[in-house]
Amino acid sequence: MTQLALFTRLLDDASPAERYALALAQLQQAERLGLDRAWVAQHHFRAAEGGLPSPFVFLAHAAAATSAIRLGTGVVTLTLEDPVRVAEDAVVLDLLTGGRLDLGLGSGGTPTSFAPFGLRLDDKTAVYEAKLDTLLTALRGGDVGGGNTLYPDAGTLGDRVWQATFSAEGGARAGRHGHGLLLSRTQPRPDDRPDATLAELQLPIVDAYLEALPAGARGFVTASRTVFVADDRDEARAFAETGLRRAARSFRGGRLAPDADLDELIAASDTHVGTADEVAASLAADPTLARADEIAFQVHSVDAPHAHVLRSIELFATEVAPALGWRSPASPPITTGGHS
Repeated sequence: MTQLALFTRLLDDASPAERYALALAQLQQAERLGLDRAWVAQHHFRAAEGGLPSPFVFLAHAAAATSAIRLGTGVVTLTLEDPVRVAEDAVVLDLLTGGRLDLGLGSGGTPTSFAPFGLRLDDKTAVYEAKLDTLLTALRGGDVGGGNTLYPDAGTLGDRVWQATFSAEGGARAGRHGHGLLLSRTQPRPDDRPDATLAELQLPIVDAYLEALPAGARGFVTASRTVFVADDRDEARAFAETGLRRAARSFRGGRLAPDADLDELIAASDTHVGTADEVAASLAADPTLARADEIAFQVHSVDAPHAHVLRSIELFATEVAPALGWRSPASPPITTGGHS
């Protein structure tokens, strides 16, 4: 593992304004501890699924309150956006951050979010690919219509694009462009393989990605994982039980059963929870992480109180991550070597 990142969906148990303030404090904690990057997710409409519909706005605010940590969108749901406006917003934000922006893109995973944008879920892949082409044309300085090109120009931002996917086909698409690959902690299980491990589903995605990379492109794999570290094992498990049972009640699908015992919930939700030693051992046993360039850790769906989240970030950075080969301070920015 060469890099370490904080990931947040902004799901603290608080009002929207408080969520944003708490997320900023957590991001600042990550910077103080020398983490390489912070990713924020975009979600529309449902407070329980994600608290941030406007990631560029939040990251502009975060950029003014930080100086070194890289800031990534994990992800912008490109299918639901105007790709030229995404390019423009991303370029302005990259300038405001001093080149600290990393642009993560995805096609969207919440079926009910498509209708308000006049889209059908069945058209998701085709719409995403068409908008991706337009976005990449804009970042390259190409004609986006009527002889117009992007202003300000994108500089090197086109070399800092990631794509999120649940499929080998999506991994190959990211690879062909020379983009980074974002792997989720919430990888869906196929109906015919409900008990498949994350590694069984994600390693073929990594293989397809690496095989599709253009000659000379180094690629970059970021794997997101749910992690909650505490000083006391019982305390960690108590917070996990509260959060995971709540998540199980709202989970779409049968993998998380609300009446399962805690260890079954932890296993079914791919959660790494406990003391620093326990979490380090759990993560070390994850075969996908051995193939990743970065682990992006988040507390969701444990969703402990803010003070415990700050402590979890500290314990991860100071005790868990060194056991996995990470060293502070933050390493120089690594680009994906995009060949868009």
